[in-house]
Amino acid sequence: MEPGNNTRISEFLLLGFSEDPELQPLIFGLFLSIYLVTVLGNLLIILATISDSHLHTPMYFFLSNLSFVDICLVSTIIPKMLVNIQTQSKAITYAGCITQMCFFWVFVELDNFHLAVMAYDRFVAICHPLHYTVIMNSQLCGLLVLVCWILSVLHALLQSLMVLRLSFCTHLEIPHFFCELNQVVQLACSDTFLNDMVAYFALVLMAVCPFTGILYSYFKIVSSIRAISSARGKYKAFSTCVSHVSVVSLFYSTGFGVYLSSVATHSSHSSSTASVMYTVVTPMLNPFLYSLRNKDVRRALKNLFGGKI
Repeated sequence: MEPGNNTRISEFLLLGFSEDPELQPLIFGLFLSIYLVTVLGNLLIILATISDSHLHTPMYFFLSNLSFVDICLVSTIIPKMLVNIQTQSKAITYAGCITQMCFFWVFVELDNFHLAVMAYDRFVAICHPLHYTVIMNSQLCGLLVLVCWILSVLHALLQSLMVLRLSFCTHLEIPHFFCELNQVVQLACSDTFLNDMVAYFALVLMAVCPFTGILYSYFKIVSSIRAISSARGKYKAFSTCVSHVSVVSLFYSTGFGVYLSSVATHSSHSSSTASVMYTVVTPMLNPFLYSLRNKDVRRALKNLFGGKI
């Protein structure tokens, strides 16, 4: 089959989770609820951080940035899916697919890097408490966030440009609920070897390296906590990390699971189901994980609503 010129591609078809029309209202209601909860929950975290002066610290500065990124991440994916379900259309334009893919990678990588930066913040707070305010100054915090954005945007642009070089034929059905990179590349009828190499190299550089940094930070944190003599001191130090550890575990276990399974198998259904965990469920759970176990955030939310919660 001769490769088609990608300039003739007008749209892709997002197959979603199921083609059963009876399930569409259920899927629509479920993801609309998840979207609203995610946006509201993360927005409350941002408002609480801004409104309460006690939360004007590096830890909550990074948390509010993470909440903003999570809102953007779900807004990149879910609204288009909801529109398609509501209009009974599976189409997404070629330009729309590339744009969605680009923004998806920006915000996923921002999530990834923010989790690594937050681990570093906890490392400094627990392992070097006397120098914490000096090390984690406002200039460094701003610089870390800026570097996260630059690396994420550059990676997203690289992946998008690599897809733009591909030619597509006639089979343009994406067995996913959004334009996921691996699924789109598999539709190409031109050589994808370079795309695959770039994707796997980027996975190592942009995911494994931050994850390794997180593991190293927590190795040093555990060593420092074990050196604390009092049980109360150990509990207090560890309690500041529980929420972050929970989010990291959920994000990386599902994220790595999707891409490692895509190497071992080609089951698009299992891939799309697993993708829901780190693209939709994790951003929804972040506000609960950080607020339910954090008395400072709960107090800020209570003050935000005039003591009504």
